[in-house]
Amino acid sequence: MSQIVMPVLFVGHGSPMNAVEDNGYSQTWESLGKNLPRPKAILCISAHWETAGTQITAMDRPRTIHDFGGFPHTLFEKEYPTAGDPSLAIDICSTVKTVTIRPDLNRGLDHGAWSVLCRMYPQADIPVLQLSLDLTRDGNYHYNLGRELRFLRTKDVLILGSGNVVHNLRMISWGAYPFDWAEEFDRLVRQKILDGDHQALIRYADLGKNAALSINSAEHYLPLLYILGAMQQGESVSFFNESIMAGSISMRGVVIGA
Repeated sequence: MSQIVMPVLFVGHGSPMNAVEDNGYSQTWESLGKNLPRPKAILCISAHWETAGTQITAMDRPRTIHDFGGFPHTLFEKEYPTAGDPSLAIDICSTVKTVTIRPDLNRGLDHGAWSVLCRMYPQADIPVLQLSLDLTRDGNYHYNLGRELRFLRTKDVLILGSGNVVHNLRMISWGAYPFDWAEEFDRLVRQKILDGDHQALIRYADLGKNAALSINSAEHYLPLLYILGAMQQGESVSFFNESIMAGSISMRGVVIGA
């Protein structure tokens, strides 16, 4: 009997308003939650937990963090009262050998995690852990840590990266057509994923001017490297929400192995 391997998922999360608005992005996330194999737990790598060193949430009940400002009161009232999984957190800390992962008992889930998960799994009945991004490390570190986390896929754990392939808030222009550089880099990343050219994506700083504009800060891009690292050879790849909002934010999502 073959072993079931969970797919891995990268979501372009965009605005936290997607948590409460009924739009094409949130509808697609709802469809993913219904159609992907149901996980026993979720490990989310979000753009919005930046640390020196790698940490993982290890509390029984992670709080909902409203880590933004200037949005309607409705969004600040939104809660995602899911459980954590301390035993799984300790298992991850002990299984990963090349990196020291420290358990965290205080932080909770930021909007990069819960704004997506509240649409995918609105009942909040699947335990969620969040892994931080060590921004003192390079792309190889994040990709290789994704490879070490691959074992979770055979434990019915969904590994979910949440960020944006193109994320330049300084260039954002509401209602504008996508900037040429944003479209071109988004398409380049898509093709590199299909080609299996992970090394080019790890060395994103070498991809030229479009990459520099698209990844003007790395935290929204790095979750993608975890997903690519967790990929097994020959797995299927598909894409969703293939659009760019406000000129400079790619909403592209990636499903591997489904």
